[in-house]
Amino acid sequence: MNEFPTGITFDEAVAIVREVAAAHRLEHETLPLSRTHGRVLATDVVAPLALPPFDNSAMDGFALRHADLRDGETRLRLTGEQFAGPDAALQVGEGECVRITTGAPMPAGADTVVIKENTRVEGDTVIVLAAPNAGANVRYSGEDVAVGDVVLHAGTRLTPARVSLAASLGLSSLRVARRPTVAVFSSGDELVEPGMALAPGQIYDSNRELLMGLLRAEGLEPTAWPRLPDDPRQVEIALRDAGCAFDLIVTCGAVSAGEKDHIPDVIGRFGKIHFWKVRMKPGMPVLFGSLDQARVLALPGNPVSVFATFLGLGRPLIDGLQGHDAARPVERAQLVSPLEKSHARREFIRAQVFCDEHGVLRADPNPAVGSHRLRAVSDSNALIVIPDGPQRLAAGTVVDVLRYA
Repeated sequence: MNEFPTGITFDEAVAIVREVAAAHRLEHETLPLSRTHGRVLATDVVAPLALPPFDNSAMDGFALRHADLRDGETRLRLTGEQFAGPDAALQVGEGECVRITTGAPMPAGADTVVIKENTRVEGDTVIVLAAPNAGANVRYSGEDVAVGDVVLHAGTRLTPARVSLAASLGLSSLRVARRPTVAVFSSGDELVEPGMALAPGQIYDSNRELLMGLLRAEGLEPTAWPRLPDDPRQVEIALRDAGCAFDLIVTCGAVSAGEKDHIPDVIGRFGKIHFWKVRMKPGMPVLFGSLDQARVLALPGNPVSVFATFLGLGRPLIDGLQGHDAARPVERAQLVSPLEKSHARREFIRAQVFCDEHGVLRADPNPAVGSHRLRAVSDSNALIVIPDGPQRLAAGTVVDVLRYA
């Protein structure tokens, strides 16, 4: 095996994950706008036109010259109509106005729009009942975006609003990072497919669906491989095959130091281990490595460990491979009840996070202990992050929380 750090802190593990991911960024591709939602932008987007592209009305009403308005009522001659759509090239002279709708281009000479509700129309005369401020209800060209503005930066995740902004600039496609291909393995002779009969000593394979769902929530399309048996040769064949075909391999189980834990040996002999064992609870045996073209995240087998290690290490790995380097926003919540730990490891505790009647985000720890207790994960919606070192946290203490539901 290569030399690698072991027993490192959680923060050190995240730093290594980000460094390795940055060195193995995925290539870029150009996609139609409709297929870029949720993707990571590969290049800056520079505005080719102004937004709005022309001065236009913000309301239905009448476009006029503010200088023509008087205290009290003002009578103006109606000379035309400008609807949203092609510019009719109308002009507004002294004592005149033009009927206008929301989004319609402002006629030449007009600088203000009075809303329809503040007028009365008598034939070709419009009576302004209350004078608006100068420039009222006008959207000016470039007030939102100027030509040449960098409106979206490389490394940004494309939300619906950001894709919409690109569409408003007339862009039909964007350059984005390719999403990683992912192979998912669960391991262990004790695992049985759901729906089959259990023999004594067997359990159903829940981790595969757990990982598939977590990866799909990241916008990926993972491939579930057959279960890895507790046989070193078969583990070697399966992982090396996947390492040649996928960008990322995620396994669960067979990563500790037991006689049947063959994954570290395979990665160490045929690839590279970047770290193995992290000072975190649950999930200490987690391994991060490389095998052929793939990065490998080998998670422990207990379901709560899978949750904690994937949320803490899997997310930054997936982000980093796509060039999204910014840490995800961390929510902060007040503890409903006290928490205490005596060990030095970073700890992740299941909790229900909710907003109370005063608008305060609260975190109610689940009393279940043990990384095998999947129901506690199902009953919760977040993990409370307890810092390194012994801690005694009173009710009301503000803590970091990682949402997963």
